[in-house]
Amino acid sequence: MTGGRAGFGAALRTLQPDEWDKWYANLLRAFAGVVEADEERQLWHGLAEFDRFLAAWDGAECVGSAGAFSFRLTVPGGESVPAAGITGVGVAGTHRRRGILTSMMRRQLDDVRSWGEPLAVLTASEPAIYGRYGYGAASFQLKAEIDTGRTTLSVPEGTDGVRLRYASPVDVLDACEAVYALLVPGRPGMLARRPGWERLGTLDPESDRGGASPLQCVLAERDGETVGYARFRTKLGWGRSGHDGTVILSDLAALDPAADAALWRFLFGIDLTTTLVATGRPVDEAWQYMVSDIRRCRPEMRDALYVRLVDVGAALGARTYRTPVDVVLEVEDAFCPWNAGRWRLSGDAKGASCERTRDAADLALSVRELAAAYLGGVSLTALAAAGRVRELREGALAEASLAFGSTMAPWLPHGF
Repeated sequence: MTGGRAGFGAALRTLQPDEWDKWYANLLRAFAGVVEADEERQLWHGLAEFDRFLAAWDGAECVGSAGAFSFRLTVPGGESVPAAGITGVGVAGTHRRRGILTSMMRRQLDDVRSWGEPLAVLTASEPAIYGRYGYGAASFQLKAEIDTGRTTLSVPEGTDGVRLRYASPVDVLDACEAVYALLVPGRPGMLARRPGWERLGTLDPESDRGGASPLQCVLAERDGETVGYARFRTKLGWGRSGHDGTVILSDLAALDPAADAALWRFLFGIDLTTTLVATGRPVDEAWQYMVSDIRRCRPEMRDALYVRLVDVGAALGARTYRTPVDVVLEVEDAFCPWNAGRWRLSGDAKGASCERTRDAADLALSVRELAAAYLGGVSLTALAAAGRVRELREGALAEASLAFGSTMAPWLPHGF
């Protein structure tokens, strides 16, 4: 289906390539009129999948936008599962409270289901909006502002055996992407990058630097092979007592603890700097346990990836479980009623199945809570303590909560 109504007479249809400028203008206006550099605009235009993007129209004016990139998402167990990456959601301020957003969400999830993708994911500018459509916060990220002038690192054995060298971020992009690709299967929440998406890592418009340097890159190497990289900017500053510069970390990835430690030690020791700002990092990252004083790092946690189970059976059957589990879930899902009802989940570390059943339920929860727990970063026990999961069979909550856990915290490495 390519057309429909989006409330109060607005027409909803698939975006056509020649409508991109109007669609994008509506989106930027919805995000407080933010201005983007031409290279950034061109990159997003090149990544757009027009047959998966929607636009709501009031005559010739675009008043609503929503898109769905085609991704593959790592889930516990390492499986790469098709997932729709929801993006570009915005409604013109003149057309709010007319049902346009709900119409787009309704159409979008129907489309995702028809494409056979069991998951939809997004990052939320306003988290309160998406819970009513069944999205749950499933991963979190860490921000730190580290006082490197008064904080030291204790690094693991082998760190001194890693060679570091500066390189042009563009020239070594393939080597960095090879490192990233090796890491994707090992951590839930990571996205396998399709061709073109690697350019996000080197996007460097001057307008986004905030007075900092152009993007820099350091490679970590061992025996001639790239085992890690860090991309960053530096910003000089001078205080009454001397230099007071800042390192702004853009991206860091490493294949082993020694390479990881070597990169963090380098960032801590850059000349003329006393602060390292790192954003969007995994909540279980090792540097937190290498520093001499975590208080001087000022860590802050915030929500990151929101997950929506479009097909409960397929989604739960696609991941593995940390311990054996056999529970019947009573799922509430008013927005996607095909998910509502009882599902028997049986699985372990080798695989799982999730099928419809008439057996008595062991746990009752909404699809939003199920989505929050899906990647193993949110505890079903904690959700139950908040009144959002009900245990109907004694012991079922502990069994399921332990099974849903993940050895590594889920992490979304980049936005979309």
